[in-house]
Amino acid sequence: MAGLIKREDVDAVRDKARIEEIVGEQVTLRPAGVGSMKGLCPFHDERSPSFHVRPQVGRWHCFGCNEGGDVISFVQKIDGLGFSEAVEYLAGRVGIQLRYEEGSGPRRTEEPGKRQRLLEANRIAGAFFAEQLLSPEAAAGRAFLAERSFDRNDALHFGIGYAPKGWDGLLKHLRGKGFTEAELTASGLVSQGNRGIYDRFRGRLIWPIRDVTGETIGFGARKLYDEDQGPKYLNTPETALYKKSQVLYGIDLAKRDIAKNKQIVVVEGYTDVMAAHLSGVTTAVATCGTAFGSDHVRFARRLVGDTSAGGGVQLAGGGSSGGEIIFTFDGDAAGQKAAMRAFGEDQKFYAQTFVAVEPSGMDPCDLRQARGPQAVQALVEGRQPLFEFVIKTTLATYDLDTAEGRVAALRAAAPVVAGIRDTALRPEYARMLAGWLGMDGESVLRAVQSAGRGQGGQSSQQRGNDRGRPSGTEQSGDGGSRLPGADTGDGFQRPSQSDPIARLERQTLEVILQYPHHIPAAAVDDLPGDAFTVPAWRAVHEAIRAAGGLATAAQRQDSEWVGLITEECSPPVLALVNELSVAPLPEDRPGAIDDYVQGVVRAFVELGITRKIGNARSRLQRLDPVAEAEAYNQAFTDLLTLEQQRREIREQGARD
Repeated sequence: MAGLIKREDVDAVRDKARIEEIVGEQVTLRPAGVGSMKGLCPFHDERSPSFHVRPQVGRWHCFGCNEGGDVISFVQKIDGLGFSEAVEYLAGRVGIQLRYEEGSGPRRTEEPGKRQRLLEANRIAGAFFAEQLLSPEAAAGRAFLAERSFDRNDALHFGIGYAPKGWDGLLKHLRGKGFTEAELTASGLVSQGNRGIYDRFRGRLIWPIRDVTGETIGFGARKLYDEDQGPKYLNTPETALYKKSQVLYGIDLAKRDIAKNKQIVVVEGYTDVMAAHLSGVTTAVATCGTAFGSDHVRFARRLVGDTSAGGGVQLAGGGSSGGEIIFTFDGDAAGQKAAMRAFGEDQKFYAQTFVAVEPSGMDPCDLRQARGPQAVQALVEGRQPLFEFVIKTTLATYDLDTAEGRVAALRAAAPVVAGIRDTALRPEYARMLAGWLGMDGESVLRAVQSAGRGQGGQSSQQRGNDRGRPSGTEQSGDGGSRLPGADTGDGFQRPSQSDPIARLERQTLEVILQYPHHIPAAAVDDLPGDAFTVPAWRAVHEAIRAAGGLATAAQRQDSEWVGLITEECSPPVLALVNELSVAPLPEDRPGAIDDYVQGVVRAFVELGITRKIGNARSRLQRLDPVAEAEAYNQAFTDLLTLEQQRREIREQGARD
C-alpha cells in the first residue's frame, strides 16, 4: 500500500489525463454545445443521454443518476479503484513518475517505476503464452479447451495461453526484452532454485489474471500432464501487483456489466467464468486460489454500488433493490462449506445475497457443455436467498422425522436466523424455519430470540442499518441534482428553474465556474457575501470566495480553478459545484460565448444593485428630512450613487 502521493503529482495527472479521452473509452461522446460533450451514462440505464463532460474544466456529471466528479473519480467509479490506485493507473497512461510523501503512511514495497516494469513483464509474458498455444507442443492444451467446448476465438477473448515444458523458455524471452533477474523474480514469473532462476509455469495451460483496468497482474496455470507433480492449479505468488485476497478473475470483462446491472456472480474457477460469460452471464468472476473474503467483499461492494442500508430487498419480478451478490457452489460438502463462509461475509453486504446450486452438482462449465448456454442462465435466474440455502443446508444434517432431530436442528438453525442482519427479515425466516421443521411458530421464534441474546445482540451500527440509516456508509463526494424544490441532503432547498431570480443566480455560478477568464475579476470578487439569495447558491459562492475568487482564477487553468473550489466544499456543496461546472449553457455559438458570459454577470450585478436601490429608497422613506437631516442626506446620496451605477451597467450592456 502506498503512502500519500505528492499533491503536485496528483494535480499533474489530473491536468495531463484528458478527461474526454478517458471517458470516451467507456462512453460514446458527442458534441453538446460549446465546450460540452454528452453520452449515455455508464452507471445507469437510460435511453436519452444525460451524462455530460466538459473537458475545459475537467469535470463530468450525469443529470440522471447524479454521479459526477473529475477524471480521477471517473476511473475510481468505472474500474472500482481507490483514489491512489486510480492516480497510479492514470499516471502510467500519461507517463508521469509519481512521488510519495515521506512519513505519510505505509510505504510502497517497490522502488519508484517498478510497477510499470512488472506490468510490462506480465504483458509480454501473456503475449508469449498466447503465441505458444498455437505450437505443436500445446496440443494437450488445445484439446483441454476443445473438450470443454471452447474454441480458438474463446481462447483469444480470454487471452488463454500455454507455458512450454522447458525450464527457461519464458526466462530467455524476457531477458531478451531487457528484464533483469531482480525484475523477473519480483514479477513472480520465475522461481528460485539452487542453480538459479527458472520458469515458474511449465507445461501448463495459462489464464492471464487482470485487474479492473485490464492490466495483467498475474497468471493461473492448469496441469495438463500426468508427470507434472505440482498442484492441479498453480497461480502467481504474492507480488507487488498480485494479491490473491484482492483479485477476482474476469473482473476486467465483467466490471461494466456489474456496475450497470448491479449484480456480481461469483463462480469457482477460470473455466466457469468463461462458460458463464459465453452463456450471457457477463457479471461472472472467480476468486484465484482463495476463498471469497473480506477484501473481495469491499471490492464487490464498490463495483455493485452497494452503499444503501435500504438495499437487498428481493422484488416480485425476480430482481433485487440495492444489487445482488450471487454465489454459485458445487452441491457437495465443499460447496456447502463455501456457502457457510459466504453467509459469514454476507453481513458486510447491503445487497441481497443469493446462492445458485445446480441440483445434479454440475458447475457452469459442465452445465454449458451438457445442456447449453440457456442452462447456465437458468442456474443464475433460479438462485435462492443465501439465508434460505444456509438454513436448509443446516437442517439437512438432522433427522427431522424424530423429535430429538427436530430439536437439535432448531438449536443449530436458530443462531443462523438470529444472525440475519435485517431485523425485519428475522421473524419471517423464523416462521419459515417453523414450517420446515414442522414445529410451533412461537417456540421457534423464542429460540431465535434466545440465540440472538446469546450472540450478544446487535451492535448499535447494525441497529442503525436496520432502521435504514446507514452508519459508516461510504459517501460519494460528488452527489448530484435533485428534483426541483427537493432538499439536497444538508438542508439546501434546491430552487425551481421557474424562479427567474434563482435561475439567474444559477447561470451566474455556471459562467463563473466554466469561463472565469471571460469575466473581470472585480465584477465577482466585489460581490458581498449575501449577493446570492438561494442558500444552495450562496454556499457555492462562499466556496468560490474561499478559493480566492476570480483574482486567483486569473492565475490558474480552468480545470485547476474548479479543483481549488472543490477543496473548499463540504460533500453537498461539492455536488453542486460539480453539477454547475458541467451544466450545458443555452448559448451554443462559439463566437457568442463571451457576450453570453458578460451578459449573465452584468444582469446579476444589476439585480444586486436594484435590490440595494430598493432598500435605499425604503430607508429614505423612513427618515425625517428635518429631524434626521444628516442621515437623510447621506441616504439620498447613496441612492443617487446606486442609480448611477445601474445606469452605467445598462449603458455598457447597450454598447456591447
